[in-house]
Amino acid sequence: MKLLSLNVGRPEASEHTDQAEGVTGIDKQAVPGPVRVAAPGPKGVGASGLEGDAVCDMRHHGGDHQAVYAFAREDLDGWQGTLGRDLRNGSFGENLTTEGVDVTGAKIGERWRVGSDLVLEVASGRIPCRTFQGHLGEKGWVKRFTARAAPGAYLRVIEPGAIRAGDRIEIVHRPDHEVTVAFQFRAVTTERELLPRLLVAADALDPEAAETARVYVAKNGDGGAGGDATQG
Repeated sequence: MKLLSLNVGRPEASEHTDQAEGVTGIDKQAVPGPVRVAAPGPKGVGASGLEGDAVCDMRHHGGDHQAVYAFAREDLDGWQGTLGRDLRNGSFGENLTTEGVDVTGAKIGERWRVGSDLVLEVASGRIPCRTFQGHLGEKGWVKRFTARAAPGAYLRVIEPGAIRAGDRIEIVHRPDHEVTVAFQFRAVTTERELLPRLLVAADALDPEAAETARVYVAKNGDGGAGGDATQG
C-alpha cells in the first residue's frame, strides 16, 4: 500500500461555487513533495492540512476533521471505465491518491501511517457538491457519485509529518465496529435509517455527521441500532 500521488490545489476562478470570491481549490495537481501535513484548526478557521494547498470555501470544507482527502486510484480507474475518459491523479480533488488501500472499506477511526511520521485518522466520507460536478463537467454527477457510495475519505491529523509521492501507507489501527466509509456515507445520504448505527463510532466520526445521527435518534428512536449489519 502506498501514496501513489500527492496533490495540492491553488485558488482558481469558477462559476460553480458560491464562495464569496468565486474561487475554488478543487483542481489538485501532483507534486513530488515533501509536503508537511498538520492539523489546520477548526472548520471555518483552518483550511487544508497540507502546506500550500488551497481550501477556499471554509464554510463547508477544510478544518481538523477534513484536513486531508484521500481517494483510491482503483476507484478512479473504475470511474474512467464508466465515463470513458482519462482521470489523472487529483481529478476528484483528492490530496492523496492511494494504491492498494481499501479507502471505501476503511473504518471510521482507522489510522494510517504515511511515510515515517504522519499518522492520519479516517473521519468521514466526502459528500459531493455542485463545485465537484462543475469541475468534472459531468451531467448529473452528484447523483451518480452518490449512488456508487465510494466517496473517498476525509482524514484528520493525529501526528504531523512530511510526506512525498511513493511513501508507504500502513494501517496501524482498525476499530472493531461496522462503520466503514461506505456505510457512513450511505447513512447520511441515501439510507438514513442507518444513522443510529453510526453512533458506535461517534468518538472518531466527523462531529457534524455524529450530530446528524444523534438528532435522528432523538426524533425517531434507535431504529434497532444494536442489530446485525451488512458491512459497507
